[in-house]
Amino acid sequence: MECRVLSIQSHVVRGYVGNKSATFPLQVLGFEVDSINSVQFSNHTGYAHWKGQVLTAEELNVLYEGIKLNQVNRYDYILTGYSRDSSFLETVVDIIQELKKANPSLVYVCDPVMGDHGAMYVPEYLLPVYRDKVVPLADILTPNQFEAELLTGRKITTEEDALEVMDLLHKLGPETVVLTSTDLPSKRGDQFLVALGSQNIVKADGTKTSQKICMDMPKVDAVFVGTGDLFAAMLLAWTHHHPKDLKAACEKTASVMHHVIRRTMTYANEMAGPGKRPSPAQLELRMVQSKADIENPAVVLEARVL
Repeated sequence: MECRVLSIQSHVVRGYVGNKSATFPLQVLGFEVDSINSVQFSNHTGYAHWKGQVLTAEELNVLYEGIKLNQVNRYDYILTGYSRDSSFLETVVDIIQELKKANPSLVYVCDPVMGDHGAMYVPEYLLPVYRDKVVPLADILTPNQFEAELLTGRKITTEEDALEVMDLLHKLGPETVVLTSTDLPSKRGDQFLVALGSQNIVKADGTKTSQKICMDMPKVDAVFVGTGDLFAAMLLAWTHHHPKDLKAACEKTASVMHHVIRRTMTYANEMAGPGKRPSPAQLELRMVQSKADIENPAVVLEARVL
């Protein structure tokens, strides 16, 4: 049975971010991907220059109407990432609600991109839209620590705090929550980042159980763009293959990330030359070159069950 994803994210002509980060890996793993590009930019905004266009809420609606008129608006998954416009986000909400009515088993994977390290990089008025309208529709949510804190109004300073925040996020709607990065200290030392996950599962006999996991991921001394988008897409793919085993899904997702980032880092350092910091262009993810790792990742990172 073919699996179809509607991905509403940004598009860049050059490089990998948003839909460019998500589409190829999902296609490699056998998913049909229908993309709506929320922006079309020359490149990501970490470069010295960037140009392009932004899709309005009305234009989004027009594209969706076209799909609907042809009666090809049945999806198994929806994936959304960065948005900086409340009317656009509200239109996305309307589309998701309609698609969930058409297919009640549709899974919505939401990366609530709002900021990082204590600073918001979207307007503050998007927070209530995410918290009150978007997150309740999500089945899988992939915030970083700061975004999880914003959505719940709770600070995370310990592992216990993180588990409580994930439970609060479950109460908002999503059955699966992954904190993609936190500032918590890793048991493996300061060269590692801690990520946590929580999944509520309803067993065949109707009883509920939950799986909570923790992962230590190696830190890299460089700024990558598009990694969050790749993470959400890979989590969609691997939870599809391991629907009741968050540990396995996260291990494969994190391992793909590890392989892609390592290959990118090696290439960027070679291109930059000894002692020089790579440029944004040199740090573009080595996506095509990582095709084999995306298809069949050697699991190099292990998750602990909490």
